[in-house]
Amino acid sequence: MSATITPVDASAADTAPTPASRLRRFVRPGAALLSGLLLYLSFPPRPLWWLALPAFALLGWSLRGRRLRAGFGLGYLAGLGFLMPLLIWTGEEVGPGPWLALAALEALFVALAGLGVAAVSRLPWWPFFAAGVWILAEAARARVPFGGFPWGKIAFGQADGIFLPLAAVGGTPVLGFAVALCGFGLYETYRQIQARRAPDTETGAVHDEDTGTGTDTEADGVGPDRAPATRTGTGIEAATGTRPRTLPRGPLVAAALAVLVPVTGALAALPLVDDSAEDGTATVAAVQGNVPRLGLDFNSQRRAVLDNHVARTRELAADVKAGRAPQPDFVLWPENSSDIDPYANADAAEVIDGAVDAIGVPTVIGAVIAPETGKLRNTLIEWDPDRGPVATYDKRHVQPFGEYIPMRSLVRVFNSNVDRVSRDFGAGTKVGVFDLAGTKVGLATCYEAAFDWAVRDTVTHGAQLISVPSNNATFGRSEMTYQQLAMSRVRAVEHSRAVVVPVTSGVSAVIRPDGEIVAETKMFTPDVLVEKVPLRSSLTPATRMGTLPEALLVALAAAGLGWSAFRSVRARRTGAE
Repeated sequence: MSATITPVDASAADTAPTPASRLRRFVRPGAALLSGLLLYLSFPPRPLWWLALPAFALLGWSLRGRRLRAGFGLGYLAGLGFLMPLLIWTGEEVGPGPWLALAALEALFVALAGLGVAAVSRLPWWPFFAAGVWILAEAARARVPFGGFPWGKIAFGQADGIFLPLAAVGGTPVLGFAVALCGFGLYETYRQIQARRAPDTETGAVHDEDTGTGTDTEADGVGPDRAPATRTGTGIEAATGTRPRTLPRGPLVAAALAVLVPVTGALAALPLVDDSAEDGTATVAAVQGNVPRLGLDFNSQRRAVLDNHVARTRELAADVKAGRAPQPDFVLWPENSSDIDPYANADAAEVIDGAVDAIGVPTVIGAVIAPETGKLRNTLIEWDPDRGPVATYDKRHVQPFGEYIPMRSLVRVFNSNVDRVSRDFGAGTKVGVFDLAGTKVGLATCYEAAFDWAVRDTVTHGAQLISVPSNNATFGRSEMTYQQLAMSRVRAVEHSRAVVVPVTSGVSAVIRPDGEIVAETKMFTPDVLVEKVPLRSSLTPATRMGTLPEALLVALAAAGLGWSAFRSVRARRTGAE
């Protein structure tokens, strides 16, 4: 019997993974997840809008040069890091199931954005294409499935930011594009500066910091075809055999422009932010009646909620009569302030009529209309002190899984709470603009404020002021109400209109056309806001152009993706030859 010693393969030992190399595999996934968390932290109620910039810079570092499959996975991690904490309020009363399902579904759109950013990241001027890809994903998320869910658009986190004036230029797509572009541009500027600081070897080889392989010269503007160095070897070059890189300026200029264009554009757009009273002023009252208790049992408290709003309105009438408050031109109640159908219940109509008669001005009532057959309607009623109900607006974009249940039998298998919505709401078809004592008031009910078209339509139909009546009682003391309030601030600048937000349980607010909140309530506190607001009729470029800016940005993304696909096909054919 003999024994032999098998020699160790030195090359295999050298390539064996080490603990450090294993740990490095988690760096990019961790960075992608962190970028999503930073995006979440940039949203209200925190005034940390600027965190969106390092978030996109970090996301750009994570995705640049990655394969498409890796881009999808890294994008999904970023989406989960962003949307899971942002949307946690959706499980406030129904448990974690719906929240986790919604976040997981919506994160798929961020995953597709990650795939697209990875695809265009080798192109010249890639930050511009990458920002366009992000807006493409947001545009898709705002439309599908079930009419879309645009909550968490990057623009809605920028109500306090320097880029906000761009909302008046091209709406939420241009505002979101600017933020993403600046963030990607910051990373690319850093990358280009680092490439120029690094010494080169005598062979002139350039290695990409992301992949460790030779860089595609056309894509990066950094490679063997750069201009030759003209300096003679001294200092570090003489000691190490290296020489400073002399690289094309084009990529650095493109990176710098990706940062400067959004900032310069925002400064140039400042004159569009105007809160002057073109058509005079109106004194408006927003009533927050409050609810007896939090939670989904809100609908079982219907009469108490109605009585609360009646009582607050009568108190306002008494204050006006005593000279403690100015006489409003009209009064705005929140969504669901009367969940008792006043057309079918004489007692509800009587108490509403008494409150409106006491204040003596037109009042908008949020009611649930329950016809004998067919679907319920989430309706705003213009109630005149002399003639009673004279006009209605039915909410046009009803909330899936909240106001109606798609695929009810299937969803019931996963969550029995669907049967709390025992009767679906139907959608209205007409744009809501009420003439209240000579003031044209546009109406976007609660969830509709998240949709560009739902708010813009009211302004193009003549609204001089916008009202966003809402009911957030179902979501308790979560961040939801602050996220929604930020949307209204962005809409104010986007369309150059004052926005009044009456909410059943808060936060109610009055917002000037420049996005400034001039009055607001506390949560779950009965209150009334009475403020004089400017009325305006001019249209911003964003209002005039409608979906055109978004379409142009989607076209930019499509061009980048098409160019990337063409280069990939060409490279394969060249390799095959």
